[in-house]
Amino acid sequence: MIYHRISDWDNSYSNGINIAGGDAWPEAWVAPAQTYRDRMLAAGRAELGISYGERPRNVYDLFLPEQAPRGIVVFIHGGYWQSLDNSYWSHLAEGSIAHGFAVAMPTYTLCPDVHITDIVVEIGSAITQIAARFDGPIHLTGHSAGGHLVSRMVSNTSPLPPQVRARIGNTVSISGVHDLRPLMRVNLNERLKITPEEAQRESPVLLEPGPNTRIFCWVGGNERAEFLRHNELLANIWTGLGAETGAYAEPDKHHFSVPNGLMDPHHPLTRTLLGV
Repeated sequence: MIYHRISDWDNSYSNGINIAGGDAWPEAWVAPAQTYRDRMLAAGRAELGISYGERPRNVYDLFLPEQAPRGIVVFIHGGYWQSLDNSYWSHLAEGSIAHGFAVAMPTYTLCPDVHITDIVVEIGSAITQIAARFDGPIHLTGHSAGGHLVSRMVSNTSPLPPQVRARIGNTVSISGVHDLRPLMRVNLNERLKITPEEAQRESPVLLEPGPNTRIFCWVGGNERAEFLRHNELLANIWTGLGAETGAYAEPDKHHFSVPNGLMDPHHPLTRTLLGV
């Protein structure tokens, strides 16, 4: 019989140091994201820095297809709730734009200035305001911490108003962190300040899915074991609670390369998100 026990919690949740050339990120995203924003701005199909709240980081960027949008995709960025902003991922809008969807990318206030609970409320407000601008279905996706946040949006304690929640079609959590309890063991929690009470309240695996939830958990096959575990865990638990779920580990992808599928309109990640 083989027993498993995590002895180094910080290493288990550290991505860059466990990827060959991992120190190239997040800077590797900057140039393609800027190029995409410039191209969309020149075409008159981008609106940047739209306010959705009172705090300085309560803004979102919007990218539009050539025709009237058939719906909206909202992408939530990662950074362990305590770093980065939406500008690093603009180019990931390309695949959904090609299918005729508008793509909104909000950012949010970071820990330790706020708690994860507050970020959940901010993202709910952002999605609600974005939804008011467009008709059609709303599809949600996010990477890492963003995967956690989109999963929270479709849980039974979602901050979204019922009329907005009812419009959500597909949700894809990419490399999502679905259980906050292990993060209380890592040094990062000096900034996140997760308490047992918050972990219970904000961990999707400890909540039930909302009505008609359709969520797919997607991860890179070469990611840390904990990210692979979180990916399977949410799909496993929410399947037993009545949601329509799936889980997939994409071969030869790591934590920083796996979201790139969203750039390609024909990639299975994009097609899963949009249901096309």
